[in-house]
Amino acid sequence: MDEQLLRYFSGELTVTERLELIHHIENDSLLKAEFIRLQNLNAVSQLSSHPTDRNEGIRHFETFASQVKRNAQRKLFVNIVKYAAMAVVLVASTVWATLYLSNTATEPAMNTLYVPAGQRTQITLQDGTEVWLNAQSTLRYPSHFSQRSRDVEITGEAFFNVAKDSKPFIVSTQDIELQVLGTRFNIYSYPDAGYIQTDLVEGSLRILEKRDNNNAILLNPNEKMIYRDNMMTIYPISNPDHILWKEGIYSFQNERLIDIIEKLQLYYDVKIIVENPDTFNTRYTGKFRQRDGIDEILRILQKIQSFRIERDRDNNIIRLI
Repeated sequence: MDEQLLRYFSGELTVTERLELIHHIENDSLLKAEFIRLQNLNAVSQLSSHPTDRNEGIRHFETFASQVKRNAQRKLFVNIVKYAAMAVVLVASTVWATLYLSNTATEPAMNTLYVPAGQRTQITLQDGTEVWLNAQSTLRYPSHFSQRSRDVEITGEAFFNVAKDSKPFIVSTQDIELQVLGTRFNIYSYPDAGYIQTDLVEGSLRILEKRDNNNAILLNPNEKMIYRDNMMTIYPISNPDHILWKEGIYSFQNERLIDIIEKLQLYYDVKIIVENPDTFNTRYTGKFRQRDGIDEILRILQKIQSFRIERDRDNNIIRLI
């Protein structure tokens, strides 16, 4: 595992190997707990905004790499992360390693930051843009932006506070692309959700379809766009508190319980099977703390809609009967 981690941080793993390693971490409670502890250091944010911390990160990574090589036969992950705790965040693919190798790279290396279920994080990009990532979300961004544009990719949910710049800031997600110069907006784009939603808080936002650049709209503040079945529709924002997720609060306003449950599946990476979906059309308005966890949230929802909970922990399945 130690050699695999070193290859991971050095960007030597294939896409398949990286996914296998991430899957292993997601399914090992000890590794995940250690990742959560490391993530709280917020090293990624410091890395992007302070050159001093950048050099410090490189130094710590070199220490980490040499220590792994000297202890190639050791298999305890805890011994590895002890030497890397101030320098690396697990599952943030090549975040530190890319910096270590970037002096010889001719093209900006792409970093991948992944946030596991039940967590969130924040990062400041090279141009000063702030990005908050929700649970089960992935951000791909370059170590430095090109001379023409600032391009990133998002899967999941993210809030962007885009730094003003003459170069356009372009966010790519699934079938659409968002173009801005300086603005604040939220995007909800989980592949399994069946739709994409963008809420604009400040500035202006141009949204276009990748397959047809002529199909574009301009979003104004306090408007949201929902992309479903290859159609973009604009609505007024009905729940401005939705973006409180970046503060650790999930806010729902007049939403059906069945829709809330679908979001909880994504946030907490658990399969929830509803035996009788028709009985979950009751609408709910309220807020939950992310740290409360799925079990506590379901107990609260039981006070609104009567149902029984069966938990299959071996298969990570919850049945609502």
